[in-house]
Amino acid sequence: MITLIHLETRLRVFAEQFGKLAVRYDQTLEHSAELEAVINEYSRFVTDPDHKIAWGMLRQAELEELDPLVQALRQKSAQCVAIMEKYRALKLQDGEVQIADYFKNIEECIDKEFGSFQVMPDSKVLLVGSGSFPMTPLMIAKRTGAEVVGIDIDAEAITLGRKVIEKLGAGLNIRLGQQLLEDLAYTRQATHIIFSSTVANKYDLLDQLYALTNEQVVVAMRYGNELKSLFNYPMKETDNNRWRLADNILRPHDVFDIALYQKAEVE
Repeated sequence: MITLIHLETRLRVFAEQFGKLAVRYDQTLEHSAELEAVINEYSRFVTDPDHKIAWGMLRQAELEELDPLVQALRQKSAQCVAIMEKYRALKLQDGEVQIADYFKNIEECIDKEFGSFQVMPDSKVLLVGSGSFPMTPLMIAKRTGAEVVGIDIDAEAITLGRKVIEKLGAGLNIRLGQQLLEDLAYTRQATHIIFSSTVANKYDLLDQLYALTNEQVVVAMRYGNELKSLFNYPMKETDNNRWRLADNILRPHDVFDIALYQKAEVE
């Protein structure tokens, strides 16, 4: 049986590893293999059925005891995922296209991102937190022909992301930019909006989007609760007068789940 002590020990090891690897990033590939191995191991940890059962058996007091560690891990793992995307983008420039286990899992999640709210060729998709290796824009644009815009607050991620698009998405209708939602005219045009699971303030941004978007928009919020909250920012309650939960796509074998929102008055 997996105990609280076992879980806490494993999590502290992961936190220490992420902390060390985050500060070692120097725009080269020197530490990429080590970081990839840790993130792949962490992905397997948070999707392991036995760990999920053990997590579900923890008492409230035990969860509260772990909470500071969980919050730290969530932040550190998100930082390291961003760095790992930079490593993958740099590898692509060197001609290497090998896909790590973590990225394979993410790509499998993208397939059913919007459930019944399918992306069509005339859709306009906006990704918040596009990262350095914009898999989602590439896959959506390739499979549907839809226009896709990705934004990120990290200037280096945008620079690397554009180079990835040049290599893998030449001719596709994809744009990346370091812009805020309120400064982007495309925000009002978007039919589908996706939030990366590692965007910490995504529910604050969702609230902001109410006044910036059209009435038909569908928002896909990638999130992780319970054990998956170690690797993702969790779901939060929304203002029922603004946004309603249209669907909740649970994917037990994937690193995040997906909550779909529509404006409350849209039926």
